[in-house]
Amino acid sequence: MPQFIGGVALVVRDYDEAKAWYRDVLGFDAVEDTDLGGGKRWVVMAPPGSAETRLLLAKAAGPEQEAAIGNQAGGRVFLFLRTDDFWRDYHRMTAAGVTFCEEPRVEAYGTVVVFQDLYGTRWDLLQLNG
Repeated sequence: MPQFIGGVALVVRDYDEAKAWYRDVLGFDAVEDTDLGGGKRWVVMAPPGSAETRLLLAKAAGPEQEAAIGNQAGGRVFLFLRTDDFWRDYHRMTAAGVTFCEEPRVEAYGTVVVFQDLYGTRWDLLQLNG
């Protein structure tokens, strides 16, 4: 069986706030939202049509985790949202109020722009060449 990364945990301030942002602003699907008791939930989001990697919204528990919200990669791009139509998604995201950190640029490998999620976590929107 081939291996793949099935999920990435993203530390968030609030389950519902983060779920709504990823659903309403980025257009992600809510794959699962299970109450685990004790205020914990298993909230899984995925880009439309994604078959493998999922985003687990993990509510911060305590000051150390709260300090990581929006800065899980130390200010670098943390996640890469691949697309088959960069300009379609860029314009949709712009209309939805996404904060972009730069203007889109064409690189040797494809078209890319850095954006921030609701907490400031940096992402690439990326369409590879070919």
